[in-house]
Amino acid sequence: MLESVAKVGSLTATPWIYVVVALSVLLDVFLPVLPSGVLVVTAATAAAAGTGAATGQVPHGVPDILALTLCAATASVLGDLVAYRVARRGGERLDRAIARSRRLSTAQERLGAALTRGGGALVVLARFAPAGRSVVSFGAGATHRRVREFLPWSALAGLSWAAYSVALGYYATRWLGAAWLATGVSVGALFAAGAGAAYLMRRTPRIPEAS
Repeated sequence: MLESVAKVGSLTATPWIYVVVALSVLLDVFLPVLPSGVLVVTAATAAAAGTGAATGQVPHGVPDILALTLCAATASVLGDLVAYRVARRGGERLDRAIARSRRLSTAQERLGAALTRGGGALVVLARFAPAGRSVVSFGAGATHRRVREFLPWSALAGLSWAAYSVALGYYATRWLGAAWLATGVSVGALFAAGAGAAYLMRRTPRIPEAS
């Protein structure tokens, strides 16, 4: 963990931090094992430490917190749209793969019903759950949901997730001071949010079809 913080911290004085964050967030819809959330939190922690957040001093040469948030949110939405398009064009092969998985079939059914009734808050909730973003994005495409039903909720989900992750790193550093401690607490809070979102998704009752 400390080694990762040091590596990210070395990037905070260069524009490459935005590229690394964007690529990680963009690609983790296909590879959920990528620690994009941890990277965003760590970048925010390193940025806050570099700006002297504890003293309120903001010198040049460190990432801008707002820019970091918008970078992560934009990459999240773009990744969702790519996954949506891939699934929409996946054809029968993807449909059969989903049909073989009870978990994916159930998630797909709930997502379709939620989007139809304007209950896209499920998309926002799934963004925090482990692999939830992948299930939702591919599910929306596979069921041929209209992009205007999916995109606004994807944008809200990406912005909510990015703002939460960046705020964790920034304010933890401001309150706790030590970057390593702030990073540990922030990552723990991020995982806790993911576990809570996954639990709520499992507990969400199936939405009945309208008669």
